[in-house]
Amino acid sequence: MPDVWFAVPGDLATLTGGYAYARRLMAALPAAGWFAHHVPLPAGFPNPGADELQTTADIFASLKPGTNVLVDGLAFGALPPTLLSDCDLSFTALVHHPLADETGISAPDAARLKAGERAALALAQSVVVTSAHTGKTLADQYGVPRDWIYLAEPGTDAAPRAVGSRTAPKLLTVATLTHRKAHDVLIEGLARIKDLAWTIDLVGSAERDPAVTAKVRALITQHGLEDRVVLRGELQNAGLDATYAGADIFVLPSRHEGYGMVFAEALARGLPVVACAAGAVTDTVPDGTGLLVPPDDPDALSNALRRLLSSEALRRSMSERAWDHGRSLPTWSDTAAHVAEALWAAAP
Repeated sequence: MPDVWFAVPGDLATLTGGYAYARRLMAALPAAGWFAHHVPLPAGFPNPGADELQTTADIFASLKPGTNVLVDGLAFGALPPTLLSDCDLSFTALVHHPLADETGISAPDAARLKAGERAALALAQSVVVTSAHTGKTLADQYGVPRDWIYLAEPGTDAAPRAVGSRTAPKLLTVATLTHRKAHDVLIEGLARIKDLAWTIDLVGSAERDPAVTAKVRALITQHGLEDRVVLRGELQNAGLDATYAGADIFVLPSRHEGYGMVFAEALARGLPVVACAAGAVTDTVPDGTGLLVPPDDPDALSNALRRLLSSEALRRSMSERAWDHGRSLPTWSDTAAHVAEALWAAAP
């Protein structure tokens, strides 16, 4: 069985969709014909310092010439072309979404990241993307040849259907509190439907961006929502499953998504989704399974939530379609099989 060294920056145990993808892919690749070795990279990507770049160069230099290396896009797009070209390695880049598409960064930083990632991707032997949207973006805006690009959507585990709340409808958001996930828009939207019965659980780390968390907490207090909005922090396994099981509607107004694994997880449980038509969300949340609104529009978000909260029949209809769609989502075995194709294409 051939080997692949999977280079991922930071802590592999981090509870985000990108790190979950890496963990599950590593576990599934052997059944697809590749044995994956984890290669930890420094945590500073996508804005590494000189010492972190030197550490990365030393790590790559320690690998045998011709080694197959899969590099998470959080790092690959930020690697200088000279560093990559100096390595006699076969690189496959894994891109969830381009670094420049991260929200909340300045225009000069976005331009710098885009130019750097374009140059880096030109030195990959193949490129894995997690959505068709990202693949099209790389082909159209980053000059990546279409026959280099391999689509490997995240897998979704089968899950029991959500039973919902027995009292007021329960809303659920699962996302780290960051600018891109738009919890501020969510709270502003919820403030507009205080006349309806609902509560919401916000699941996800509140520690990674203190400024965003402080803003969200201030908005909750400003709008008098302390008794209706609960920040649950990070949940895993049984705790997260129980939270999904007790929900009636999943809502997350992200400003951009390269795929949106939590949307697929919600659909797999039969939850109707309220989200924004941003990035790959329009593909991840198909027609009839939820309501999509423009990004950064709390009025539109509140109107969509009001529609669902005010109509049990609409919730039931969208729940049925979500449940049916959830049965067709790819598994992690499917994901690994597609990544394996990219690795074979890059192999020397």
